Amino acid sequence: METRVLNDRQVPRWVRVGSILAIAIPQLITGGWAVVAPHHWFNHFPGIGPLLVAAEPPYNAHLASDAGAGFLTAGLAVAVAALLGQRILLIFALGMYAMGVVPHVLYHALSPAPGLSDSENIVNVLMLASGLVAATVLARGSWKSTSTAGDP
Repeated sequence: METRVLNDRQVPRWVRVGSILAIAIPQLITGGWAVVAPHHWFNHFPGIGPLLVAAEPPYNAHLASDAGAGFLTAGLAVAVAALLGQRILLIFALGMYAMGVVPHVLYHALSPAPGLSDSENIVNVLMLASGLVAATVLARGSWKSTSTAGDP
């Protein structure tokens, strides 16, 4: 019975679209920006105040580029899995994304950025955690499929 849940049937459309909009696009934008222009990304992310990455100086080009590559990779994996729509691929990609989010959230929850106020640090952690919530909801939506004709 479990293998039926994880077969290659298409996941619901809302899960595919949600995965692209809530996870893939933000990761692709963030990662692409950090890879192409790491110093600009460091000094300006997220593009509106407060500036989150610059709140923990000093700038490190290698670290910024590597972080961007990770974001880019996660975004691409989720986007491709969502476009293909195969249940096992999307659950796997969302799980891998979540594996990156958990330590990221924990780091910021346990190590407030010195350049942010207490409330800005809280909002930062909540925004990061929202990605984990989104991935969980989308993976659950992938897991629970609508039955197709011929299924008992």
